[in-house]
Order: sequence, then structure tokens, then C-alpha cells
Amino acid sequence: MANGISGKTKVCGIIGYPIEHTMSPPIHNAAFKEMGLDYVYVAFGVKGENVTRAIEGMRALNMRGMSVTIPHKLAVIPLMDKLDPLAEKIGAVNTVVNDDGVLTGYNTDALGFLQPLLEKGVEPEGKKVVIVGAGGASRAVSFILADRGANLVILNRIEELDWAKEIAGNITQVFKKETRALELTRDNLKNEIDKADILVNVTSLGMHPNIDATPVPAELLNSKLIVYDIVYNPVKTRLLKEAEAAGATIFSGIDMLVWQGVIAFEKWTGMKPPVELMKKEAIKYL
Repeated sequence: MANGISGKTKVCGIIGYPIEHTMSPPIHNAAFKEMGLDYVYVAFGVKGENVTRAIEGMRALNMRGMSVTIPHKLAVIPLMDKLDPLAEKIGAVNTVVNDDGVLTGYNTDALGFLQPLLEKGVEPEGKKVVIVGAGGASRAVSFILADRGANLVILNRIEELDWAKEIAGNITQVFKKETRALELTRDNLKNEIDKADILVNVTSLGMHPNIDATPVPAELLNSKLIVYDIVYNPVKTRLLKEAEAAGATIFSGIDMLVWQGVIAFEKWTGMKPPVELMKKEAIKYL
């Protein structure tokens, strides 16, 4: 915000529940201020039964943009006027753009995950990727990696193996590339990681306050691996610390968090934000 909030200030925000932990307001507001843009970004705690009214409110109040976080990324899809093709493929929306009352849903989680890899020269095409977890984030990560030509195997707990099978089946159908879903066991992890180029954790294991948890035993990690943990609090999880100790190349969830925000920012403003400032604000908030 160049001169404080005024009658011309464009409003963006985030909906989710719970929402108190979100880092998006300080990240986006710092970028708006740095660039002298008359925008403000605020957080709204919205329960599931109120999602439709929240999106109707966005349209009625002529809010410019909205971020959508857990647990609403699927629920907002039928409320959009248009869907970006990638969001439609993934089946999840985390960013909404309001163009004079026309709401378009995007998925910047997928591109936000991919961008840090590309910046470091890691091209997923032809790589074997082991993905641990099959929640909402797994869908975005799996689809963008398959779209870039990676070969995937998804591991998940036995009680939620159907989730992994659903994602794997969708990817196989959309990309005509066989994708396997396996039970998350030590033997399966060892067998798949031994042949893998990239390992991605999309579970919440290792997230604050349970920082001693890890989805992969340290002895299964090796120096040939690229290990990407989408958990961002702490910035360096136990998995990443142990991967680094094994000589692996590591990527933190803080990069994905910042880049999905960067892409959303560009869609709302048409301008490129200060990426390093946004990352600095995120780490400072943590």
C-alpha cells in the first residue's frame, strides 16, 4: 500500500479454517508495500458450511483476488465461472481472480512446487519420483510432475491407500502414463527410493510442533537423491536434515509456499513481485 488504505484500495484475501497460522498476509502485504501498490491482503476464517457465501461475498464486494487453503480447495470449484486448464486437471483451486464479477480458479500450488526445481536446473522429465502421501497437496504435486514427464509412484498409509490409487488412476488416464500406488511400508520405501531420482514428502509429518517425526528413515536416504519436503514449518525438517547429512540435494516447503504466492500475486496485479522479500518475510514470520 503506497499511501495507506483508501476508497480505491483493492482487496485480496485468504479463506480457510483454521486460518490463524497463515503467513500469507505478511508476505503479500510486504510485497504490495515494497512495490507501492494500493492493495491490502487479509485473512478470513471460513467454515465449510459458509464457503458458498464467502465466494458470493467476494463477488459482491468486488474483491480482486482470493487464496483458498485447507479445507476448501475442492469445494470452491463449482462456484467458479471459469477454471484454468491446470486447475481443472488437478481438481483443486487455491487462487481466485475476480475480473469484473467473473471468477476464475487457478492452482498455483502445482507451479509453486515446480518453480524452485526449475530454478536450480532440475527438470523432472524422465526422472523417477517417489511421492509420500496422497492428500490434497499430493494431487497438485503429482499432476505437475506427470505433466513435466516424470514417472511416479505414490506411497500412502494402508488405511488411506484408496486416495493414492485414485490419484494414480487419474494421472494414468490423463497422461497415458502408468502411475503406481503402494502401501507406505519400509520395504516399499526402500525398494522405490533405491531406484528413485527424486523423493517428495507431501504429508504433514515433521511439521511443527512434531518436529521429530519423519516419513522416511534416515538409512534409506542417499547422496544421489533430490529430497523435497513441502512442510515449511520448520524450514528445515528432520527429513531434510537427514537427507542433507546423507549428501542429498534438498528443497524446503518454504520455497513452494513463497512461489505459489508469487504466481498468485502476478495473476492479481499483472506485476512480478519481489520474490526474495517475500521469502524473507515468510522466514521472519516463522
